[in-house]
Amino acid sequence: MTRGRLVLRAAARRDLAEAVSSCRSSGDRGAARRFGDALERALRRIADNPGIGSTRYGRELDLPGLRSWRVRPFPHLIFCATEGETTHVWRILHGRRDIPASWRGRSADA
Repeated sequence: MTRGRLVLRAAARRDLAEAVSSCRSSGDRGAARRFGDALERALRRIADNPGIGSTRYGRELDLPGLRSWRVRPFPHLIFCATEGETTHVWRILHGRRDIPASWRGRSADA
């Protein structure tokens, strides 16, 4: 099986930095490392299977092709869309947030 190409967009990189910072400030010294490991596994899974994930938020946000995949065991969701051989990771958001408001609150590509 050929692994697809993953591209983390600017907003996803910012979201990732915020999530890691939050893990580090939680007082759990290993939380950031565990989050990074879980995120890497989730991204590898998406790269290997670009059609996986829920389309719920794609419908809610009227963004056809947008899918979400959970970073287990963390509550974060990876939001991505595939074009050809490339999967664009648009956001990485905490799943307990108001996702539509979080999405609209910051440009996904800025």
